[in-house]
Amino acid sequence: MQELLDKNPGRKILLGNEAICRGALESGVQFVSTYPGTPASEIGNIFFDLTRERNGKGLYFEFSTNEKVAMEAGMGASFSGLKTLIAMKNFGLNVCIDSLLPFVYAGTKGPTVIIVADDPSCHSSAQSEENTRPIAFLAHIPILEPSDPQECKDFVKLGFKISEQFKIPIIIRTTTRVAHQKMPVVLDKMERSNEKIVGRFVKNPRQFITLPPRVLEMKKELLEKIVKIKSFSEKSSLNKIEKSSGPYKIGIITSGISYLYTKEALAEFNVSFPVLKLGFFYPLPELKIKKFIKGLKKVLIVEELEPFLEQEVERLAKESNCKLEVIGKKMITEIGEMRPEFVFSAVAKLSGEKYSQPKNTLQISIPKRLPQLCPGCPYWSVISAVKKAVNPEEVIFGGEIGCYMLFGNPPVNMQDYLFCMGSSMGIGHGIKKATGQKLIAFIGDSSFFHSGIPALINTVFNKSNPLIIILNNETTAMTGHQPHPVSVGSDTGIKIENIVRACGVKNAKTIDPTTNQEEMIETIKDFLSKDDVSVIIANHPCKFVAKK
Repeated sequence: MQELLDKNPGRKILLGNEAICRGALESGVQFVSTYPGTPASEIGNIFFDLTRERNGKGLYFEFSTNEKVAMEAGMGASFSGLKTLIAMKNFGLNVCIDSLLPFVYAGTKGPTVIIVADDPSCHSSAQSEENTRPIAFLAHIPILEPSDPQECKDFVKLGFKISEQFKIPIIIRTTTRVAHQKMPVVLDKMERSNEKIVGRFVKNPRQFITLPPRVLEMKKELLEKIVKIKSFSEKSSLNKIEKSSGPYKIGIITSGISYLYTKEALAEFNVSFPVLKLGFFYPLPELKIKKFIKGLKKVLIVEELEPFLEQEVERLAKESNCKLEVIGKKMITEIGEMRPEFVFSAVAKLSGEKYSQPKNTLQISIPKRLPQLCPGCPYWSVISAVKKAVNPEEVIFGGEIGCYMLFGNPPVNMQDYLFCMGSSMGIGHGIKKATGQKLIAFIGDSSFFHSGIPALINTVFNKSNPLIIILNNETTAMTGHQPHPVSVGSDTGIKIENIVRACGVKNAKTIDPTTNQEEMIETIKDFLSKDDVSVIIANHPCKFVAKK
């Protein structure tokens, strides 16, 4: 923390996420909102600790109940003139897209940067290898892609400047390898305000009310902004050409972490193909790309996941170099995160060099061990009670994202579907209506507040009867023990059972499964036989939070 707060210029070794925070602080950020999600979690953790240390002076931070709420809180701050940072992982962008699109139409008052962290190879994500980049084409929102922690800091600062100049929110898209790599980062001067931040919302229906026919005028104004930002992108140092020393007919276009692997590969084979490194994914500097590819016979596109950049280069080549061979996913896979050996292999083929992937010479047989819940986790008591109360072969088990997703691994084997947050109840309701089979849906406390309440109301309204077990360990455990409305020490006065009953659930009970195992078993048996929806709140704090 102290490294991030150092006022003196110099160098400090920072993670990519730490560098994002430093860039925001150097920019004078005033309002930060987020919902925790790896690989972006450290951003919220840092600002949470920072605002507690500063007692709220000069900076407001919140862990919002979900990403849509975080986006809307940030929108309100931006419309009130505050310099705003909003952070989330890629799936969080899905949750808030309803708000994001009209936000881009309306534009900003206070400059706004949105951090979105993708997770190629699904290191911390179960749902899919979602790629954030195409959201740019849907929303017409500029996207910047840093490749290392220094660029994370610099791009955040530039993002605020672009947002301020063009009155538009900016997305900075990172990935796991960018967010979690470390390097020495040059720190610039940082001014810390000790004054309480006070914005002002000035009424302006033409900006803040997105109704037709005005909304069509807003879209026209947005597209005009994008034309101006494209001109800015053409001149920006974020898009740079590294020229070769010889008259090569082969070039490389890349961005993000793929740029670092490209530099490694060129050094490995001692070749100097010209490289166009793109910091702007959208809007692309089309004139610069056309100029770069004009004299080439082949161009290699090195990008993670789907070939969006490759498709754009193919389109531009029809106008400037129709004979150009664009090489991308036929050499580099679009499944999984980019790995150095993928780029090494592609560069070797283009340069006529031999390359074989290094083999693991250590012949060690390591027993396979899948992730498990922590020793002492209160969820073990829930598992035990469920297995004693029912025959697992006769009950469908619904899961979702959180520590309890590990119920799907042996030896528990108590999960029959897993998708996104809040879906255990939503899908469970559909299965109950379609089949009438017995079903238990598991959902965590943070997930319940995130997106479970609407699914619960729908289940009640449409008269379904699953048994829902809300696993309340009083923290957002899997992403780093961030607080939520009923966390340990929370003074909100909110109680999950009160909310459940207010949603119309008649059969609701709060039980500590670690001390009342027999009551838990009997309640599961009783509630599973009810004709309407039933809810058990399994209440016991995570052992790590309880220690604190």
